Formats: sequence, C-alpha cells, structure tokens
Amino acid sequence: MTGAVSPRATFRDVFAIREFRVLWFSEILSVAGDRLALVALTLLVYDHTRSPLLSAVTYAAGYLPWVIGGLFLADVADRQSRRSVMVTCDLVRAVLVAIMAMPHVPIGVLVPLLFVATMFAPPFESARAAIVPDILQGERYVLGTAVIQTTFYTAQVVGAVGGGVAVAFVGVRPSLAIDAITFVFSALFLGLGIRSRPAPAKPEAGQPSALTRMRDGFRLVFGDQALRTLLLFGWLVVFYTIPEGIAAPYAARLGGGSIATGLVLASTVASTTIIIPLFSRFVRPRQRVNVMGPLAVLTCGTLVLTALHPGLAASLVIFSFSAAFGVYQIAANTAFVVRLPNERRAQAFGIASMGVIVGQGVAFMAAGAAAEVVAPAAVIAIGGGIGTVVAIVLMLKWRHVSPPGGRHAARRRPSHATTRSSVPLSGSS
Repeated sequence: MTGAVSPRATFRDVFAIREFRVLWFSEILSVAGDRLALVALTLLVYDHTRSPLLSAVTYAAGYLPWVIGGLFLADVADRQSRRSVMVTCDLVRAVLVAIMAMPHVPIGVLVPLLFVATMFAPPFESARAAIVPDILQGERYVLGTAVIQTTFYTAQVVGAVGGGVAVAFVGVRPSLAIDAITFVFSALFLGLGIRSRPAPAKPEAGQPSALTRMRDGFRLVFGDQALRTLLLFGWLVVFYTIPEGIAAPYAARLGGGSIATGLVLASTVASTTIIIPLFSRFVRPRQRVNVMGPLAVLTCGTLVLTALHPGLAASLVIFSFSAAFGVYQIAANTAFVVRLPNERRAQAFGIASMGVIVGQGVAFMAAGAAAEVVAPAAVIAIGGGIGTVVAIVLMLKWRHVSPPGGRHAARRRPSHATTRSSVPLSGSS
C-alpha cells in the first residue's frame, strides 16, 4: 500500500542473514587470534630477554604494520574480490603464525614474522568492512555495524585475556598454534559462507602506482568537507581513550594495583559494548545524526572531570560515561557510508583505521611521557579538554553540511558519492 511505513529492522533480522553470521564469526576468530598472538609473543620476548624495551618493541610490532597496510594494501580489497582478499589474508597469517609456533625459532625471526603477519590485518579489515553493505541494507546495515563494532571490542578483550591464560596453562608456542588454527577456520567459514562478488573497481589501462592510489585516496577522503569532518569525528577516539594508555599509573596514584588497573581498562570498554546495540536499535536515524556532535563533545568533555582528582569509584563512573557517549561513532559511520563510492570504500576504511591506530599510539606515548611529570589525572583532563575543543569545532562544521537524505542532500553530496559503503571510523581502537 502506498505510503505504508516499513517495520524497523531488528537484530534478529540481521542475524537471520547467513552471510552476516559467517562474517561476524570470522571477525571473532580473527580479532581474538590477533590479540592472543600479540600477548603471547610479547610475554615470550620478555621472558627470554627481561628487557622492557624489547617487549615494548614487540608489542609495537603488532601496531606499526597498520601504517603500511592502511596506506598501501587496503585498496587491494577494491581491486580484487573482497571474499578472496579476506580468505587470502587469513591463510597467509595462518602460515606465518604457524612458523612462529615452531620450536627453536629465534626471537630475531619471531618479531619480523609478527610484523609481516599483522600487515595483512588492514586489507582483511578493509575488505570485511567494505562488504558489509553488500550483505546488509538500510537499518540492517546500521545494526550490523553495531554488532561488529561491539564484537571487535569484546574480541580484543577476550583475546588479550585468553592470551595470558593460554600462556600460563599451555605455553607460548601452543598458544601461537591455537592462533594459527583460528585463522584457518576463519578462512574456511569465509570461503564457504560468503558469496563471491566481482571486484568493485574496474581494471584500468596502465594501473596507477601504489603512491598514486594512496594520493587519490587521501584526496577522496580529505577533499570533501563532509567526508573530512566525519573522518575527524572518528579520529576523536585518540583523545577519549587516553585513560587506557595510562591506566596503570592512574590506578597506582589512587593506591590501587593490578585489579584497579583492570577495572579502569574495563570501564573504558564495558559501557560501549552495552550502549552501542541500544543506541543503534532504539534511536532513529535522523536523531542519531542530530546528536552526533553533542555526544562527541560529551565523550571528551566528561574526562575533564578527572581534573578534580576523583577516587577510584568516581573515576570508573567518569570513564564509563565517556565511553558510553562515544556511541556517536555509529552515527558518524552511517553518515560516512553514503558518501563513498563502492569502488573506493575499502581504501577509505584503511585510511580511517590507519589514522586511529597511529593517533592512539602517539597519544598513548605522549600521555605516558606527560604522566612522568604531572599527575595522570591531569594528563587525562588535558587530553579531554583538547578533544572537547576539537569536537566543538567539528560539531559547528557539521551543521553546515546537510546530512544524506536531507533537503539539500542531492546538491551537497559530492559527485563521486553514489553508492553505500562501510567504514567503522573507530573500529580499530
């Protein structure tokens, strides 16, 4: 009947789609496996060398490849079948991690192997994010993105904890072997459960170089005010996750130990995993866009309260509320979606993820260095204050950009944005 209102999508509708279930389960295996391997190898290096520096270098080796992969490999998922890219990345990582699990492989070989293996994570995640809109449409896409982002956070925590437990009970090498098996199963699920789709980008005569493609990707994302503003909304995560980077000294200053540190870390994630599904399910699309700016301001501004030097209980409340306000990322992601062409969405995701990873690494190091001089609470408050100012500027800029579907959407939308895409702007945090 003309004018009838279609029923709102539910999470049951999303999980009823077989391809999404497969994609979701492969995400659990891949992310948890990555964390498990990184923790296990870091512990192995420290056990053999007793060097905090080498241990830190090993841990960094699990993050630095995102720069290379995000810049040069992410767009492979635009030029090749995205299912094939995901399967290939999983199989390559399975082989590399299996080599790492072999006895008597020296430390000098393990770290480079971890570096190379992690370099295949950006193209995998780019392909995974880019294929979601091919599987889910409309509000199902929003709910599906919420599920995957929640899964990403949860799998990181489970993988990190599981890595410590696995090392304690079965040892480092068997833990790495378990990680290799997770990649094999992920590849099997994706190969058998995801329908093959042709490469979105049409082959061109005289393929441009990697540097040229990278330049074009940055021009696409930063050359349009709407895309640039939305991407920067996503990158605000580097400010409101500072408590994670200095959780240990913050807890120690309050007189707490490892348990207090764990509570601080949990408070920065737990509320997010609860609020994201609720926000996606019960807040209407137009309302999500309208509250995006204010929520971004609140997620950073709440951290300024640590300047009052609250106790542990009050701190946990502050961090939980800050993380909960970070649900605005769902709105930013959805608004970003309609402004990217299908043939460029994977590359855009790679740039977004690379910015988050690099930004968080720099912010964590800067916060750690600052905490050597001033109180950790002051460092968090300063970071939150800077993030608040940036968020206010972005909120004002966003008001000058008509959201997709608005009265001036067709006129304001960039000429290249004609299809839907998926770029979880902070999904790599």
